[in-house]
Amino acid sequence: MNIELNGVNFRYELDGDQAGDAPWIVFSNSLTTDVTMWDGEVAQLVDRFRILRYDTRGHGQTDAAPGPYSLDMLVGDVVALMDAVGVDKAHYVGLSLGGMIGLGLAIGHGERLLSLAACDARCYAPPEWAALWIDRMVLAREKGMEALVEPTIARWFTENFQADPANKATLDAVRQMIRETSVEGYTGCGQALQKLDYRDGLASISVPALFMTGASDGSTPPAASQEMQDGVPGSRCVIVEPASHISNMENPAQFDAALFAHLDAA
Repeated sequence: MNIELNGVNFRYELDGDQAGDAPWIVFSNSLTTDVTMWDGEVAQLVDRFRILRYDTRGHGQTDAAPGPYSLDMLVGDVVALMDAVGVDKAHYVGLSLGGMIGLGLAIGHGERLLSLAACDARCYAPPEWAALWIDRMVLAREKGMEALVEPTIARWFTENFQADPANKATLDAVRQMIRETSVEGYTGCGQALQKLDYRDGLASISVPALFMTGASDGSTPPAASQEMQDGVPGSRCVIVEPASHISNMENPAQFDAALFAHLDAA
């Protein structure tokens, strides 16, 4: 389904019994992926929840408005989409960029949330991490998204996962999602991430919160999730092992067990 919001044509998907009164979950994708990264989780939750997932601006089948973007803009997109669909309150689950959008949502619009799961995310961009985006954005502009495919796969999944032929279909699906991300969407979101800093707002998060990351995640390492847990009263931190950055696709059994327990408790 498609809808125009904030000057952008968004692709979104609804699952579950829309006529019922089950609680809502909003799923938000990582940088250079789309709604399909959550297929495994949706299949297991669809009988108990109403589910809204969407492609972040400039990703998947959502249009890319000219950049730069800001995290406030990306948070505003979620709020506008929830309003348009009729979602008053929801559990929010985001990974990487989606998790960081979730932090902004919990800090600025906590009344719209039942709980937060910010996975493979971090609360601020230290200078050395922010600087990494410069070369990646230049590469995307000069050579297109294809040039980012294999370097991204190498960062996002452990070597053992990449080496196992049984995982080829998963890896190829992620490769295709990266290719289909617009350069404008990638660079716009990359610029937003360079300015990430939610440290001062963590203590204001009052909904049940889960911070989860892959043990081998170099971009948003376990220490980043533990820092967020320390800053959010009553929150939990789970380290998924083995897994790197896209932990729900690399180790779905452990990821899903922790996520579903969080949703049940919330």
